[in-house]
Amino acid sequence: MPLTDVHARNEHHLVHRSGWLRAAVLGANDGLVSTASLMIGVASARADNFIITAGLAGIAAGALSMAVGEYVSVSSQNDIEDADRRLEEEHLRIDPEGELEELAHIYQNRGLPKELAMQVAIEMHKGDALEAHLRDELGQFEHTKARPVQAAIASALSFTAGGFVPFIGALAPTLGAKALSIVAITLVGLLISGIVSARTAGAPLGKTTLRVFLGGSIGMAITAGIGQLVHLSGL
Repeated sequence: MPLTDVHARNEHHLVHRSGWLRAAVLGANDGLVSTASLMIGVASARADNFIITAGLAGIAAGALSMAVGEYVSVSSQNDIEDADRRLEEEHLRIDPEGELEELAHIYQNRGLPKELAMQVAIEMHKGDALEAHLRDELGQFEHTKARPVQAAIASALSFTAGGFVPFIGALAPTLGAKALSIVAITLVGLLISGIVSARTAGAPLGKTTLRVFLGGSIGMAITAGIGQLVHLSGL
């Protein structure tokens, strides 16, 4: 196969999105479900005056929480990878022969004959031994490296965008209409979120959309039930 054909084929891979896509998908889905659940819970408790306030507070708090949480967790992941890099550098400095044999053993386990595995490992060590070990021993790749700032921004923005969807339903004139409108519009939002997530990640459309839709529906149903219990109890 010509090199140009191989290059063109590889351009369609989606792995380079992994550093921020998970945060964006989680943020949009969480924004839809948590905000809608909060507003539906308030509506079920018959607290009409607090629906908009609760929704706005939920969006603000949720977006900030998502951003900080993503930044901290992704940064921690990078800290682990950096620590592994320093450890591998130390191993290569102290015992380069042992590391060479380890790399050859990895290639051998992947199906290469012993002699060829050693030959490949030697060539890798001649080039960039550290990168070879980080890639083939530890599974670290630059294009899949977690990106804390991008993840934080993606999660905060997507949470906010998703969170404002239920507000359309909150504009209905009566309390009962508000609750029904919030549910209906949020379900549509979940379908759209599932479709966008599947298309962006290159995942199966039906399976991904159904997972997002059912998960969000269950979350809203549970919260609505809790709100109804609060109303019936007179709290």
